[in-house]
Amino acid sequence: MIRTIVTDPLAPSNLAFKKVAPPQAMPWEALVQVKAFSLNRGEIKDANDSKASSRPGWDFAGIVIEPAKSGTGPQKGARVVGLLPMGAWSEQIAAPVSMLAEIPEKLTFAEAATLPVAGLTALYALRKGGMLLGKRIFITGSTGGVGLFAHQLAAQSGAFVVGTASTEEKAALVREAGSDEVIIGYSAISSARQFGPFDLVIDSIGGNTLAALLPQLAPQGVCVALGFSSSNTATIDMMNLVTSGGKTLYSFFLGEEATRHAVADDLSLLARLVIEKRLIPRIEVEANWNDIATVARDLKERKFSGKAVLHID
Repeated sequence: MIRTIVTDPLAPSNLAFKKVAPPQAMPWEALVQVKAFSLNRGEIKDANDSKASSRPGWDFAGIVIEPAKSGTGPQKGARVVGLLPMGAWSEQIAAPVSMLAEIPEKLTFAEAATLPVAGLTALYALRKGGMLLGKRIFITGSTGGVGLFAHQLAAQSGAFVVGTASTEEKAALVREAGSDEVIIGYSAISSARQFGPFDLVIDSIGGNTLAALLPQLAPQGVCVALGFSSSNTATIDMMNLVTSGGKTLYSFFLGEEATRHAVADDLSLLARLVIEKRLIPRIEVEANWNDIATVARDLKERKFSGKAVLHID
């Protein structure tokens, strides 16, 4: 039997440990001994909303203990990072090799575990803007895991990047990540106009913020909507959107994006950027997975910026 984390309405943060049978891999899956995983606010929310005994978890890093029977993917003993739609918070998992990338010895399991959801989301969202050299980008949620990765990647593209922060202290983090300008306070989003119009907007706030940003798109500009932390509804000025023409509001869901991208290759790319110090995961909290209830609560309540990583003994 192995230990895994399941949802439990009677447990702190709705999360509890349970002993289950080891996973049985399909021919296209490798068995992985998980060493570390990172937390994402979305999966914490999903866990809180899920029925009892569901198994949450998206990001993981570990060691292959049994390669895929198909003969493809990392071999036994390989250090890997990967992505699952659910169930990654477990001592052992079965992972499709298409979602699995081998990582070098120089990359720690903690660093690798930050990359799948946050790193791929930032990478794929930026790709919606095409060639970014000389373009203007606006990023909300800049101090979160996705935001900090997006700023670092955008800074290497030759674009002019504007970010957001709730305080001057957090604005320093955004500038450190490569932002050219930082708007402080989400109520001041309209002041971003002085730096626009924007060729690409990456928004994780939704609600009134999304509605205020759409008119700030340049002709042929794209707004990538990848979250709704403030509100899941927005009142859009359709007259402005339609009469200005050529602008795109793109709905982003990583699970759907993963079906159209080479996830393993892109995870390898992100891992290489970390090794080269061109991408720095900001791990704000690092703890044992026995502390998941506390860390999950603090993440949900936005008590820290960046990523939280939990280690499995």
